[in-house]
Amino acid sequence: MPARPIHIVEVAPRDGLQNEAVSLAPESRAELIAQARQAGLRRIEAASFVNPKRVPQMAGAAEVIAAARARNAHAPGVSLSALALNLKGAERAIAAAVDEINFVVVASETFNRRNQGCDIARTLAQWREVRGLLRAAGIPGTLTIGAAFGCPFEGEIAPDAPARLVAQLGDDLPDEIALADTIGVAAPSDVAQRFALVEAAAPGVALRAHLHNTRNTGLANAAAALSCGVTALDASLGGFGGCPFAPAATGNIPTEDLSYMLQRMGHLPGIDLDAAVAAAAWLGEQLGHAPPGLLGRAGVFPPPVPRDR
Repeated sequence: MPARPIHIVEVAPRDGLQNEAVSLAPESRAELIAQARQAGLRRIEAASFVNPKRVPQMAGAAEVIAAARARNAHAPGVSLSALALNLKGAERAIAAAVDEINFVVVASETFNRRNQGCDIARTLAQWREVRGLLRAAGIPGTLTIGAAFGCPFEGEIAPDAPARLVAQLGDDLPDEIALADTIGVAAPSDVAQRFALVEAAAPGVALRAHLHNTRNTGLANAAAALSCGVTALDASLGGFGGCPFAPAATGNIPTEDLSYMLQRMGHLPGIDLDAAVAAAAWLGEQLGHAPPGLLGRAGVFPPPVPRDR
């Protein structure tokens, strides 16, 4: 029986950079996107349309999309997405001609106010407006529920909190629902429990997981997410990333490590592991420190057979 399709959403150009001390120019971010594409990644979160005063690493989002679009002009099947936290950000992303939009609401009131500058009710109201714009434009929309497993300010999040948010959406369901372990506190049992509740609240909606590796549980949680029917997993080349509005929220799952695991499980035959490792190393050079990912240190197994000269 063939393995069901699983997608990696490459988030290094957005989540991978937003917490770094070094800010890369739009052209360098477009080069990162091009390297991700060359490694076989087809869903790439290219930019974040947020206030550059709050997240200076994401300045020039429209320029990144334009430069990446030019580089990807001859690559069919590549989808460039952008993150938005409010209506204004979504409008800017639509104007930049992105292929997808990822809109965020946070499962805790305190974190939502710090991240979005308003309460959850206001964020959901803006999502409803954004959903209408996306339908009119024919653009798919993901709704990510941030801090779905734990909040740095409020502590534990009730297991049914993400599902209760979804239940409030009514006819404004997104094309895809993502649960984000923003501060990397989840265990596999948490992943299974919350996704089951969300699936029951929104049957038939595609599921996605954004899992941080802060406490070294990222890959275990990714495997658990697959067993729950999740078909898209966020990851960042090299394992770079974090949230600038949450203390100690470091570390995405490294794309190359996740790709290796999934290939051993029979998924993702189109990902070039060597190219992914090279892209992660390139990004580390731009940022001035080595990637946290492990595949680049240990190497692919089995090692490639040397060609006869």
